[in-house]
Amino acid sequence: MPKRILKGKVLKNKNEKTIIVDVESTYMHKKYKKFLKKNKKFAVHDENNVTKIGDRVQIIESRPISKTKRFILFDAKKVAKVKKWLLQKQN
Repeated sequence: MPKRILKGKVLKNKNEKTIIVDVESTYMHKKYKKFLKKNKKFAVHDENNVTKIGDRVQIIESRPISKTKRFILFDAKKVAKVKKWLLQKQN
């Protein structure tokens, strides 16, 4: 069975080697045929603590690491630093 790769946004990074990622998915309602958004939070293993709040990340499914962690960090894009730089440039 292939491993799932999900994209999301970092909500929390206070714990050591753990981040909380919010993954947004869309689906169509069966009866009304309307597209709806659904958010789910995942606890993700971040070995080197490289992410900050607001970063866009990709996570990949793995073996259970702890009671709640079933995903590991796959790729991180530094969105938070770019936003901070843009805000400083505007002022």
